[in-house]
This record gives sequence, structure tokens and C-alpha cells, in this order.
Amino acid sequence: MPVQPSQPTPPFNFPAARRLREALGMAPGHVAYGIRASYGLAHVTPDTVMAWERGLAAPNAAELAALAATLWCSPGELMGAATTLREHRLARGLAPEDVARGAGVEIQAYLRMEETDHWRGTDRQSAALARTLRLSLPDFVTVTGRADDLAGLLRSAVTTRWQGYIRPVSKLLAVEKRDVEGPLRKLHDDYQSRMVRTLSWGGGASADASGHAGRDFLDRILDHFWPLVPDLTD
Repeated sequence: MPVQPSQPTPPFNFPAARRLREALGMAPGHVAYGIRASYGLAHVTPDTVMAWERGLAAPNAAELAALAATLWCSPGELMGAATTLREHRLARGLAPEDVARGAGVEIQAYLRMEETDHWRGTDRQSAALARTLRLSLPDFVTVTGRADDLAGLLRSAVTTRWQGYIRPVSKLLAVEKRDVEGPLRKLHDDYQSRMVRTLSWGGGASADASGHAGRDFLDRILDHFWPLVPDLTD
């Protein structure tokens, strides 16, 4: 029988696990018993729970789901920052079938995308994925592999006429045009005012200073953009 490749361990916030257990007045033994009795994970002992809480080991996906249920919390409360498609699904406590159905893709296609961490859905499916996983816009852009494309659009928007980029940016983010108009205008103004300030310093180094300031802003364009965008998560 072929050996199945092991799934990567989800990110685990071990201080949160201990904090949540203690808030419930439970000992590690109580947690271990609950996991064994309710979820059939006979290998989980009090020492296992303590190792998780000390950061010496991390639960796999099944153990994480069982631990969250035993501690009466969501898996996301026990995870570090989710960055991949699979991690966002686990944080929401959803099965692959649930996400595939919500996004409107075939389950086998979804599993391949999750395994390779490469989303290949259409714009419509991408928007449905964001709703199913309740992704923030930054997470949506990261999970769907659109960060580089967005950064390119934003660089063009701040260095030329920002109005021409309302439609492509809103389409890429799967949001209404009105949701990006204000952020694009502000981003453009911030960039242009920074360039004017550095040029007004005077002296022989002004051009170099202006170029450096401009390159730094463009290199970190997403860091400047996200704080301007309202939270559109349902």
C-alpha cells in the first residue's frame, strides 16, 4: 500500500492553548481525556497536551480540531497567522468538501489546489472562496496569488492617473469600484506629496533623495495600501 505524504502541521499558538484551558479550569489530563473519549485519538496523553502548550510539539490537523472542540473554541483561536489555503480552511473548522462546494469547484480540483497551495479558480469562484472562508482582503490577495499583480496596478496608479485603475483594482479584489476609489486617490496623493517634499529639500542631493523615497514607497506599496482599505469582511 503506498505511503500517503504527510500533511504539514498547522501553525499553532501554544500560549493560547494553555490560556484557554486554564480559563475553563481544566487540567491537561482533562483535556487529554476529552480528546481520547470524544474523538478517538487514543495516543493523546496529558504529556502530549503539555508538550503542545510548551511549544515542544504541535498538533496535526485532526488533533487541532479535537483540541479546539475540547476547549470550546474555534481552531483559528489556537492557530498562528494563517497564510495558506489549507490553513485558512482549518482555522474556520471547515472540511475540504465545504470549501469546494462554497467556492463552486470540484472537490478533486480543490484538493489539488490546496496541496500545491496554488489557487486556480475563476474570478467568480475566487469571490465565492473569499466569502466561504471569510477572508480579509489582504488574505484573499495572498491566498489567490494576486499580490504581485495588485502591486503592479498600484504602482502604475500612483505614478500616473489613478482614476484609470479603479476598475482593474476592483476587479482583482472582487469588490465594488466605490470601495477602492477613495484608497486609490489617497495612495496617489501620499506618493505625490512625498515626491514633492523630497524635491523641495533643495541642494545637490535632492534628486537622489527623491528617487530613494519614491522607490521605497513603490517597493512597499501594499503596506501603504492596506491601511487605507475598509474592512469588507462579512
